[in-house]
Amino acid sequence: MTANKTLLFLPGDGIGPEVMNQVRRVIDWMDKRRSVTFNVREGLVGGAAYDAHGVAVSDEDMQQAMDADAVLLGAVGGPKWDNVAREHRPEAGLLRLRKEMDLFANLRPAMVFPPLVGASTLKPEIVSGLDIMIVRELTAGVYFGKPRGEETLPDGTQRGFDTQVYTDGEITRVADVAFDLARKRNNKVHSVEKANVMESGIFWRRIVTDHATAHYSDVELHHMYADNCAMQLVRWPKQFDVILTDNLFGDLLSDCAAMLTGSLGMLPSASLGAADESGRRRAMYEPVHGSAPDIAGQDQANPLATILSFSMMLRYSFDMAEDADLIDQAVSNVLDSGMRTADIMQDGMAKVSCSVMGEALVRQLEKLAA
Repeated sequence: MTANKTLLFLPGDGIGPEVMNQVRRVIDWMDKRRSVTFNVREGLVGGAAYDAHGVAVSDEDMQQAMDADAVLLGAVGGPKWDNVAREHRPEAGLLRLRKEMDLFANLRPAMVFPPLVGASTLKPEIVSGLDIMIVRELTAGVYFGKPRGEETLPDGTQRGFDTQVYTDGEITRVADVAFDLARKRNNKVHSVEKANVMESGIFWRRIVTDHATAHYSDVELHHMYADNCAMQLVRWPKQFDVILTDNLFGDLLSDCAAMLTGSLGMLPSASLGAADESGRRRAMYEPVHGSAPDIAGQDQANPLATILSFSMMLRYSFDMAEDADLIDQAVSNVLDSGMRTADIMQDGMAKVSCSVMGEALVRQLEKLAA
């Protein structure tokens, strides 16, 4: 057995605990059948943390996240906390984790599993075989820039403002992640901004271009405005391999790309920090979907995005590509068998619960590992 890998589970709110329970089934199976064991700790984040501690993530759980080999998060938020002070709302816990762990590179794949081609709202020929990776800068830009706030002007007019700001170092380090990924894929990067109307967009384009010229001349680089990229994602998505973009546009474009696949319930994500001298990166993995409070506690959620996020954890944090491939194949096989949760239900398929989907996945793992 390899040494224990310390994981911090942050189930969060809504359907978060339900989907995380299915990951525990996969971990239990791996503990018994694979040459690895996991030391899993659990903490609170989001509304659950606010109810318990009055903050969106406690200092104690923040320290656990800093110390863990990797963090797996479920989902945060819900109408229950709509009137909580902004600094304590569920989303503030997520932002604190990203900022203090310095998770600057968000990886969001948009891949269409063959059995789900018909679940997309786009024509099959548009999405069949789709495999895009969006690399979003995650700890700078307009979500963190200062000054920000509200003010009353001398004439009595009220104004709200945020600041879009980047340094060259913040751009080049996330560009490194995108270009390195492209070298392992189809060797093509689209850098996306709004250089036509934003000074920060002009700066982003110049820094990416200079960095690519100096260090990645072997990678095909294209520049695209963010609004055009959104249009191209639904017009001809297979033109893209890796999309590199800032925090705001990455937030929007990754959700747009998500729906190409048929459901947010199918999409994982990884948020990575810089590698230290030993090669270790702080990292957090989470499904793209939200907390879905309307179905929370009803065993209806799709656990596959969270399970695929765990697969990304194996791949990017622990260099366990073989085990990650095994989980990805098991997901594909379960879908091939006709099982569907409500969010990806299609005519002629078998509608199953969250827990039944988790059970089916473990059975497929057993078959594949036999």
